[in-house]
Amino acid sequence: MSRELESMSNFDIAHDEADRCGSIGDCLSNHADRLAVEEELEGSDYSTEGANERLGGVPLPYWSNKGSTLPKLPATESRLDRQYEEGSTVKAYEGSHSPNSVMPRNGGVQYNKVGEDGISKMHKFSFYETTSRFFLVGADVSDSRFRILKIDRIADAGDLNLVEDDIVYTRKEMNQLLDAVDEGNKSSGGLKLRSTIWGLLGFIRFTGDYYMLLITKRSQVAMVGGHYIYQVDGTELVTLSMPSSTRFKSDRHPDEARFVGILSNLDLSRSFYFSYSYDITHTLQHNISRERLLLLQGRPKIASMSFNEMFIWNQHLLKPAARVLKNVFNWCLPIMHGFVDQATLSIYGRTVYITVIARRSRFFAGARFLKRGTNDMGYVANDVETEQIVSEMLTTSFHAPGPKLYANPNYTSYVQHRGSIPLFWAQDSTGVTPKPDIELNLIDPFYGAAALHFDNLFERYGSPVFVLNLVKARERTPRESILLKEYTKAIEYLNQFLPDKKKILYKAWDMSRASKSRDQDVIGTLESIAEEVLKTTSFFHNGDGNDDENAKMQNGIARTNCIDCLDRTNAAQFVIGKLALGHQLHALGIISDTSIEYDTDAVNLFTHMYHDHGDTIAIQYGGSHLVNTMETYRKINQWTSHSRDMVESFKRYYNNSFLDGQRQEAYNLFLGNYIFTQGQPMLWDLSTDYYLHHSDPRVWSTKNRRSYVDWYKPSHLQTRRMPALPHDNGLPAQTSLECFDDYWLEYYRPLVVSSFQKIFSYRMNSTLRYIPFKSTQEGRYDLSPFRVRSGSEHETLERPRLGNDPIIGETLQVQSQALNHTVAADVHPFSAVSNPDSSFLESRKATPETQDTPGISYVNLLGNEKLPDQGPKSSEGPKDKSAIAQWTLNQFVVNSLNPSVNSAEMDEYGRYISHPLNLPLVTSSDAPPTPSLDLIDYIQSASADTLGSLHSTEEDIADFVEFVYVGDDPLTVTDADTPKKRYKAYRQWLKGKSLFKQSRIDT
Repeated sequence: MSRELESMSNFDIAHDEADRCGSIGDCLSNHADRLAVEEELEGSDYSTEGANERLGGVPLPYWSNKGSTLPKLPATESRLDRQYEEGSTVKAYEGSHSPNSVMPRNGGVQYNKVGEDGISKMHKFSFYETTSRFFLVGADVSDSRFRILKIDRIADAGDLNLVEDDIVYTRKEMNQLLDAVDEGNKSSGGLKLRSTIWGLLGFIRFTGDYYMLLITKRSQVAMVGGHYIYQVDGTELVTLSMPSSTRFKSDRHPDEARFVGILSNLDLSRSFYFSYSYDITHTLQHNISRERLLLLQGRPKIASMSFNEMFIWNQHLLKPAARVLKNVFNWCLPIMHGFVDQATLSIYGRTVYITVIARRSRFFAGARFLKRGTNDMGYVANDVETEQIVSEMLTTSFHAPGPKLYANPNYTSYVQHRGSIPLFWAQDSTGVTPKPDIELNLIDPFYGAAALHFDNLFERYGSPVFVLNLVKARERTPRESILLKEYTKAIEYLNQFLPDKKKILYKAWDMSRASKSRDQDVIGTLESIAEEVLKTTSFFHNGDGNDDENAKMQNGIARTNCIDCLDRTNAAQFVIGKLALGHQLHALGIISDTSIEYDTDAVNLFTHMYHDHGDTIAIQYGGSHLVNTMETYRKINQWTSHSRDMVESFKRYYNNSFLDGQRQEAYNLFLGNYIFTQGQPMLWDLSTDYYLHHSDPRVWSTKNRRSYVDWYKPSHLQTRRMPALPHDNGLPAQTSLECFDDYWLEYYRPLVVSSFQKIFSYRMNSTLRYIPFKSTQEGRYDLSPFRVRSGSEHETLERPRLGNDPIIGETLQVQSQALNHTVAADVHPFSAVSNPDSSFLESRKATPETQDTPGISYVNLLGNEKLPDQGPKSSEGPKDKSAIAQWTLNQFVVNSLNPSVNSAEMDEYGRYISHPLNLPLVTSSDAPPTPSLDLIDYIQSASADTLGSLHSTEEDIADFVEFVYVGDDPLTVTDADTPKKRYKAYRQWLKGKSLFKQSRIDT
């Protein structure tokens, strides 16, 4: 313990001196102070065995106060390996030489401060530890400038002690600083590399010490304006307490482990996203408008981004760090929960990116039956903002040539909203009823919560708000219709106080009843509604600076809801998004019209993206995938989809009944809705979490009540307009674009040697996957992604091709002819008669079946020469792979119950039994009278050296004798047999290991 305290005091001396100098770097640059520190920090050599175990055997440098044992490198070379490769982990930082010989050269060095030359964002981190502190070393996107954060491990319980260094170091300077820290802690084990991470999510405390949450794995999912959006694939929760062997172990609260277990129920590796340089919590329209407004105001460089707290899911974890750090977002990353997907639309060489971003609100968040309606603050359940960004990739960044900052006209976006009905209603899920009764908990004649909700929509999106209500209107037992009537009354009450041109546009339609009716066109009705929505709200189209005639701003939002805001809502949002996609492509000059037909490659790609979007939102809120998809409402789904719908319905019922409670506790703990307080009930003892999501009545009663008439702010109703660019583009003289936007280094990474397989844009999903490659070479396939495909064309990638498919059949026929031609050319002339294969090929060519059938027929796969009569071919071909598999299984059963042998199979069997099997045994080296070409090549290939090397050693003979030897009692295993290889499994059985655990069996 005395050595530990001595090490801590020595390191405190160095850091106290650094605080007086202004930074650690300033302290180390002072030669006299540095020598005094070095005399204090002399100690034993540092061993890296512990760090090597963490790194899986990767050796670290051996630090010593007598100098490094590694070969001495030039001063310009660094041991901080570059970390550009996009793996699941990053390379570790390595320390350089001891600071004794190299640090005097840095006397009087000038260090950069944070914010100078655009230094504020870090993309990679290395996580070091000593017995008393953690050190987080961050690097920028170019891996050339570094910063360091000190995290105290010996602070009192409940205290968070962070020391942020404002100095920006070079690679060499950071090596020297890490060496100095290692020298100061040699007596307690030195500085060890704990892990390498991609980001810090913040700090959380339950009953005692703080924990910090780290991002250990990531993956690229989208690229917007040269800025990557990543998905969190792995996290690690690290406690800030001392090791378990210290005196702090006895202070641990008995329920601490249970809180950690509850938090682990929230899977942070699914559907959580972040970006180092792009604000994913705001829409593209907001981000570009904000930057252009800052340019007008002469403040192009901002210290931090103004994120939307509604979509920052780790806001509770950021609060402790925000109280200590100058700018918490310099070290911690805000994460968003929802969905992100991106795909490529290829149009004759022109590349268009379609990006779908769904942002889930952290307010009133929870599981399906546990969070319904709204709270008293106007936040609704299942609140999701969906944005689709369509951009042509002529240039990558948001900037136009010139440069004209944030004026690239090739970016468009459209935003929609979904959320539960903003009334006080709930459903009791404690019973066994799959559809519990709906109860209106509170009747507010002034609809205060709905007023707060719509005022928030006005603030975020402008006016007007188009409300599309898809709940049921007619039911045998009133359930959804109860909400329909009350919601209609709320809209009518709120509208009477709004200006005429700013009123809430309300459309109620029973979509469920229409989908079950044969005489109603669900898609046609939705498309007419979508036309009205687009005319009302428009969409965002960025302008090119001075000429903003084509620039557009979206004013207003389409708010869609059903009872769960899942199946019907997703279908309606898809139809609206499909129409918006046509308008966006038309604005970019891709298509001449504003509409896109169904069953085109572009719409199929967009449909798959929205299906994934709907499935993800449904899993987050309801616990299962979508039950009714677009195929259901288009009435083109196969009969096998009914079984899938039943399975998804059962999964949703099971999750809602048994698992939603655990998930809701994890939400409440992670989001900070519940905070442990001594003497208060535990989270798991609460009978309801109502008071965790509603405001405190004691605080609410002291505030001034909002007016029932003027329930909105007039400033929120103002029309959004595109901010103009200044004449000088807002770019100061002698200022590079890198100070505003470092997209070039992040996206292109000019100093990195990579491959196509590692480039995200190359691996992105595209409409090219729908194109059969062979048909494009023959010029018979229209490459346009806007051409309506027939059923057979759709089946190119949806199911394996069968015999009557014209494209694949003709392709195989061409390949077969080419193969026959190659074989005929390679056969030697004098072996044409004697070679039995030649007669087989000739007879195969003369077979009538092979001449009449264009390619491979069903005889090779299903046992029939041709397809059974399926009736007239429909333009709607089967799309689902499960439906194709079921159809193939049914056909196989039919063929099994009605076996038959056709003429082609009889001829094949005749050629098989007439094949010459009585081949003569070769006993001499003499060639037969009429040898074949293969026999001659084989004889000539055997040289004297080859024959001379064919001999057996004594070990080979002994192994062979042991293998063929069979004892008198072969079923008895003696002690002499156990060392043999053949009894390996028997030896393991004797040791108690089960034979069934030796290999994994997939069922």
